[in-house]
Amino acid sequence: MDTKQRIRELMKKRGWTEYRLAKEAGLAQSTISNMFKRHNAPTLPTLETICKAFDITLVQFFSEGDDPALMTKEQRELFSKWNTMTNEQKKILLALMDVM
Repeated sequence: MDTKQRIRELMKKRGWTEYRLAKEAGLAQSTISNMFKRHNAPTLPTLETICKAFDITLVQFFSEGDDPALMTKEQRELFSKWNTMTNEQKKILLALMDVM
């Protein structure tokens, strides 16, 4: 996968310019500009910051198609809370969902 092409796709999908990406990610405009103009791949910390701006994970960034790794913010929140529950709480929640 071409990392810079994937970033461009995500920018296009959101209607973002390089300037907007820099602002959303909290990066210098020159960092984004140089990444595309100098044909340098972004560093891992830069890519992680860019993914946060897009509100996606690195797994989502590198997944292709309708991958189950693609989750909404609400789904990620649900799974995060699920992981902190006791087994009894999980059983109760599942029972509640069955009657909904």
